Amino acid sequence: MTASLELAADTQNITYSGTPPPFGHPMHKYFGFDPAYVNLNHGSYGSMPLPVSNACDTLSRKIESNPDKFMRTELAGLLRSARTRVAKFVGAEPDEVVFVPNASHGVNTVLRNFEWHEGDIIIGTTTTYNAVSRTIQYLHDIPPLPTISTFTLNYPTTQEAIIDSYSSHLRTVKATLAAKQKPDGPTLKVVAVLDAIVANPGVLYPWKELTQVCREEGVWSVIDAAHNLGQEPNIDLGKVQPDFFISNCHKWLYAKRGSAILYAPKRNQPILKSPFPTPHAYVSPSDPPGGPEAPNFIDAFGWTGTRDPAPYLSVNSALDFREWLGGEAKIYEYCHKVALDGGKRLAELLGTEVLDKTGEQTLTMVNVEIPLSDAVPYTKDVDVFLQNKLLLEWNTYAAHYKHNGKWWVRCSAQVWNEVSDFEYLAKALNAVCPEVEKKFGKAA
Repeated sequence: MTASLELAADTQNITYSGTPPPFGHPMHKYFGFDPAYVNLNHGSYGSMPLPVSNACDTLSRKIESNPDKFMRTELAGLLRSARTRVAKFVGAEPDEVVFVPNASHGVNTVLRNFEWHEGDIIIGTTTTYNAVSRTIQYLHDIPPLPTISTFTLNYPTTQEAIIDSYSSHLRTVKATLAAKQKPDGPTLKVVAVLDAIVANPGVLYPWKELTQVCREEGVWSVIDAAHNLGQEPNIDLGKVQPDFFISNCHKWLYAKRGSAILYAPKRNQPILKSPFPTPHAYVSPSDPPGGPEAPNFIDAFGWTGTRDPAPYLSVNSALDFREWLGGEAKIYEYCHKVALDGGKRLAELLGTEVLDKTGEQTLTMVNVEIPLSDAVPYTKDVDVFLQNKLLLEWNTYAAHYKHNGKWWVRCSAQVWNEVSDFEYLAKALNAVCPEVEKKFGKAA
């Protein structure tokens, strides 16, 4: 671990060494926030610590000092080091993990590499992240037109109920697939796209259990784990064995934006014939013998065109900083408690309730109902109005959404947050929601 990193001059040359300050507002000095901003939406874009930012700046200066030398002779080794470290973090082998720019990019890469046939089925849910849901729709819209099956998911519910109902849904889909299978046709398949943490509502999904269900049913599992690295403790991909797993490093892990991992166990790497865009390392079946052989998973994803490598390499600095803070268990324990306590306090001040009353689905994001009626439609106009009121007039934000006939906010609890931040958000929402209701409540 790096012993000490100096922060930028505009942070009074604070160093990160020795004992870290207590979690809560004293941690603000290690992040570049506007001092007046109450940040309860870390989950959307991540928040890079200043020491990680400075390490990236140092790396960028090194790259620019001799781009040819860096890209041609140093980059591959540094990528290997970062991959090895993050692979250990998620319980995978180093040659089963590659970097991609973001989770959506990784999920697209996996889904577009399957060889689709007419009659194949892709399973999404009503809470699938919109960009991924639209990717599924796109694949259905182009030949050979695989079928979409949508699993309806309404919260509040329990993990046990989800597992039971999803298992039943899979069996129904498998029966449909069997009826489509032609004796002389290609072997049809089912591909299930599973959230590991649902984006909205921001809750833990029973992805480990459902991965096992998929394996038992002979269904491919593609895990969209955009929020999991740095939020969910004890990710052990070697034990869970999903078919594919994609997660951002720039959200909860503190890396620079534009950094995510794609996990593919060796048994499934032949599926991923080409990254996106297709690199020079692509191996075609028509290539003459004697050259590279597929699957060349690591080489193919190692260079897909010129891009800034700092986000990928920042994973090392991010993990250094997390170790200095006290490690994963300490970070999670604090953030989980703030999420539970802050969510309870916010609901109390709003006169509403939290979505997950048992806490079994709450990691470090908490969902609280806000005082808007079902008569307020979920439209772009409402979305922008509420967003701008919170950001521009109150200088705070938590992701808002409508689900199952109610309006909610998803609050992300981080090491710099305290319950008082939730109290400030309550003050803002209690002022803004009546304005929203008056302006849009009759539009439904």
